[in-house]
Amino acid sequence: MPAGLPRPSMGVLNLQGGEKRFRLSRLAAADELSFFVKHYWIVSWDCTEAEPYLQHVVPNPCVNLIVEPQKTLIYGPSTQKFSYPIHGKGMVFGVKFKPGGFYPFLNRPVSALVGHPLEVAEVLDLHGPELEETILSLGTEREMADAMDQLLLSKLPPQDEQVGLVNRIINYIASEREVSKVDRVCEHFNMHIRKLQRLFDQYVGISPKWVIRLYRLQNAAETMDRKLPVDLAHLATELGYHDQPHFIKDFKAVVGSTPEEYRRSVMES
Repeated sequence: MPAGLPRPSMGVLNLQGGEKRFRLSRLAAADELSFFVKHYWIVSWDCTEAEPYLQHVVPNPCVNLIVEPQKTLIYGPSTQKFSYPIHGKGMVFGVKFKPGGFYPFLNRPVSALVGHPLEVAEVLDLHGPELEETILSLGTEREMADAMDQLLLSKLPPQDEQVGLVNRIINYIASEREVSKVDRVCEHFNMHIRKLQRLFDQYVGISPKWVIRLYRLQNAAETMDRKLPVDLAHLATELGYHDQPHFIKDFKAVVGSTPEEYRRSVMES
């Protein structure tokens, strides 16, 4: 990554501002899990002498297993912004599965998890409190990651070739900023739109249209996070929007503020 550029936020809004209040680490999972797991993430903070802080996150097409005291659950993808209050002292450990990567563990449509978190005991041999004790009691981040490796490896399902296809499609959407229509994706992968929609319902949990929208808006937020001069009209065009009002409407619907309001908040942080 070139010097001076922030690391990818992966949907964490204004990550540079947030990291003044908390520490975010991302760790690789065991090689044997790389087909299923994108990475582990750990957020830790000590705000006992600071004002509470509300961190906002734009959703992405991934399932997350989140380990935190009394709240350990498996969360499906979402189409709405998620906000997490940072106060006192605490730590959260997360497993971010690759798009489609959780389906082989679940063996039913991932869309069933949207708005309906899953108890970890349905996938692992541990209930939430046991998993919290197993992971959060360890002394280092690497020990936590190694312990989660062993738990997931003990339940490792066979690889499903459709997961690879899903990731190729989503990598295409994420990397080609000008992709704004599902038809463009269907054409590129020579796939009928209904087949693509069924694939996403089963493996991803949200529609390809929503995935396109979320990545475009994440790209917009990351561009503004760099605190460099940005022509919002040009940015909207670059992301495939034909008019700025449509861009503003989509951005506010997901992020919760207009692009100009968001840019101002980043510059002031």
